[in-house]
Amino acid sequence: MSGLDWFVLVFSQLLVVGYGVWKGRRATTLEGYMLSDRSMKWHTMLFSIMATQASAITFISTPGQAYVDGMRFVQFYLGLPVGMIVLSVTVVPIYHRLKVYTAYEYLEGRFDLKTRALAASLFLLQRGLSAGLTIFAPSLILSIILGWDLYATNVVMATLVIIYVATGGSKALEKTNRLQLGVAMFGMLVAVVVILVKLPPALSLYDATVVAGKLGRMNAIDFSFDWNNRYNFWSGLIGGLFLQLSYFGTDQSQVGRYLTGSSIAESRIGLLFNGLLKIPMQFFILYVGIMVFVFFQFVAPPLFFNHVEVDKIAASPRGAEWKALEARHEETHAARREKVEALVAASELGDESAVNRASTELRDADGKFREVRKDAVALMKANDPKAATTDTNYIFLTFVMRYLPAGLIGLVISAVFCAAMSSVASELNALSSTSVIDVYKRSIRPNESDAHYVKTSKIMTVFWGLFALGFAMVAHRFAPSLIELVNIVGSLFYGTILGVFLVAFYFRKVRGNAVFIGAIAAEAAVLYCAFGTGIAFLWYNVVGCVTVILTALVIQALTPDRELRMWS
Repeated sequence: MSGLDWFVLVFSQLLVVGYGVWKGRRATTLEGYMLSDRSMKWHTMLFSIMATQASAITFISTPGQAYVDGMRFVQFYLGLPVGMIVLSVTVVPIYHRLKVYTAYEYLEGRFDLKTRALAASLFLLQRGLSAGLTIFAPSLILSIILGWDLYATNVVMATLVIIYVATGGSKALEKTNRLQLGVAMFGMLVAVVVILVKLPPALSLYDATVVAGKLGRMNAIDFSFDWNNRYNFWSGLIGGLFLQLSYFGTDQSQVGRYLTGSSIAESRIGLLFNGLLKIPMQFFILYVGIMVFVFFQFVAPPLFFNHVEVDKIAASPRGAEWKALEARHEETHAARREKVEALVAASELGDESAVNRASTELRDADGKFREVRKDAVALMKANDPKAATTDTNYIFLTFVMRYLPAGLIGLVISAVFCAAMSSVASELNALSSTSVIDVYKRSIRPNESDAHYVKTSKIMTVFWGLFALGFAMVAHRFAPSLIELVNIVGSLFYGTILGVFLVAFYFRKVRGNAVFIGAIAAEAAVLYCAFGTGIAFLWYNVVGCVTVILTALVIQALTPDRELRMWS
């Protein structure tokens, strides 16, 4: 990176941290530190909700996911609008009426302490691991693309977040989330503008989309039903609905965002606009990846995007074979480019038969191009069975580093940092709140002053920041697309937690013992699906939720009736 890029990156990050510390400097009460005195308007909550969900993984890995697999990942979010409506009608009024600090407080009043403790523990485990992934993901990519030390990058990112979240609590992250999301989205917008400028002058946006479509990258909706297909209409609508209900309805990192609302109406509007805007935002980020894909139809992409692995194979005894593959790669790319240009010319003439013929020839040329890539991956595996042969996460930033001008590179890297920090900040705030309210204040030191609990919250923020950092240090052992990995981790727990809350809301005769056993059975079922079957991970959320409900209903039916404990 140039000196200008470093200036943009360092200045923007210091600005964000300083702004967060300044905004949160007056948070001295427990409600002020954890929930911003419940004073936030809907638009502030909206940006915070979206920034919490849109981590650096979203901005790094999602364009690469689109480059490799097309637009079908957008189906992951099809259940979100429905979920926001359901939560706005049912959950938001309950949480506001009870004036809880965390979602899990409700479970003790409805069931018992052990159910509250179980749900809180599942959340702490899942969210602590996810926070580690949120730190690790951008650190890994930046360390490889820029040559930075992975562990030092982890430490820097975690330290910056810990400083302003521990200092200012919820108000600091609510205010900084808005700024961070703005920087991240502006960085993506700049990237796509640069792509369009660098495409051939005669190529219109429509032509670029046609090329992407003919090569199978505009596959946004797939109505076929397949249990093992991760992304189709049904897994997104049904499995995605269960995941979104659990994430936004029971995960403290999101519940804590709309508990800051000044009224039920403000919280509802924030959630509903999130449901309205999230799919278009995700579509845009995926479309950036599609445009990178089109760009590399005209400019030869690297044979493999992870240059560390490329350097390793090139320096090995099989380096000559690799160079031969690179030569084939250049040849097949040139042949494919000719077919792309022929398709664009036929499309502009409106000759349908010529378009069909050019499309067939393009797909054949693309198949030969991809065969070279498969041979390259096979060679890397043969040379080193432990080689990281998935490079999805490196595609977008490779484009950024090679083709964006000085200054804009620093802006995009800053966008990655901002996205990472906004998500980690919300996660650390939620982990701290749950630890203090559901564990420390409830069971260890129940009668202390606000000042004591605020101090303890700051200590817990530091603790969970170090926990997440520790997991980030060992997360390099996981190799799939990071955007998938973080959602897989979440799906191992979300269905079970959602099932517990749905029983609490809608099955008023079920008691604590029944739902507790149901939750244990559900988590066992989810783990079996994850490690013993090939079922796509979105369905884990359905399996966990349904298992909790059915098991709890059966056990309660076999249990002598007892007085029902609930909050009213």
